[in-house]
Amino acid sequence: MSGKERRRGGGPHPAARLKTKLGPEAVPDEFWGERTSPVSRALLSSAVQCFARKGFHATTTRDITSVVGLSPGSLYVHFASKEAVLFHIARTGHSRALAALTAEPDDGDPGRQIRRLVAAHVTWHARHHTVARVCQYELAALDPEHLEEILDLRQRFSALVRTAVEKGAREGVFDVPDIDRSVRAILSLGVDLVRWYRLDGADSPEALGEFYAELAARMLSTPST
Repeated sequence: MSGKERRRGGGPHPAARLKTKLGPEAVPDEFWGERTSPVSRALLSSAVQCFARKGFHATTTRDITSVVGLSPGSLYVHFASKEAVLFHIARTGHSRALAALTAEPDDGDPGRQIRRLVAAHVTWHARHHTVARVCQYELAALDPEHLEEILDLRQRFSALVRTAVEKGAREGVFDVPDIDRSVRAILSLGVDLVRWYRLDGADSPEALGEFYAELAARMLSTPST
C-alpha cells in the first residue's frame, strides 16, 4: 500500500467505507492483482463500467467515484489522472489476455497451436468482455507514451498467431494466400465479440472459444482433394 493510500490520523481506512454500486458483471478484485489496494480496485472496476457504457471522454471523475461512494477528488489520491486509470485498465487487460494465450506451451503442431491460441483468445475476451471492450475501443484517449506501450503488447498477440500460421504454411498444413490478412481475420474473432457478447447468453466463453477455434482451423486448412 502506498503512502497516499495509508490512512493518516487514525480512523477506518477508506476501503472500509466503500459502498459500491457495481453491476453483476463487475470485474473481480483478483483481476487487478494483489498489489492493487482495495480502493484502487473499486475505482478501476467502476471506471471499466463507466468507460464501457459512456466512453472515456463522456465519463467524469464523479461518474467513477460515485459508484463506489467516494468524492470526485478521491480518484486523484490513487491515480494521477483519468487517463492514468484508462492506461492501468488497458495494460492489465492486455497483459492478462496475453498470459491466457501463452499459458500452454507450443507442441510444434501448427494446427493444434492455432486452435489453442484462438480458443484462449476468444474465451478470455468473452469472459472479460467489458474490460476487453474498453481495451479495444478507448485506446485513442491514451497519452502517446502509454499508447506505445499498449501497441507493443498488441504486437505480441499478432506475433504468436503469425508464427503458427507461417509454420503451418511452410509445412503444407495451411493454404494461406496472405498471412497478414489471415492473422488479422483470426484475431478479429476474439475482438469483435466484445461488442455483443453477454455472459447470460446461449454460449459459455469456453464453448464460443472452441467453436471459433474450429472456424479458424477451417479458414486456414488446405482444401481437400
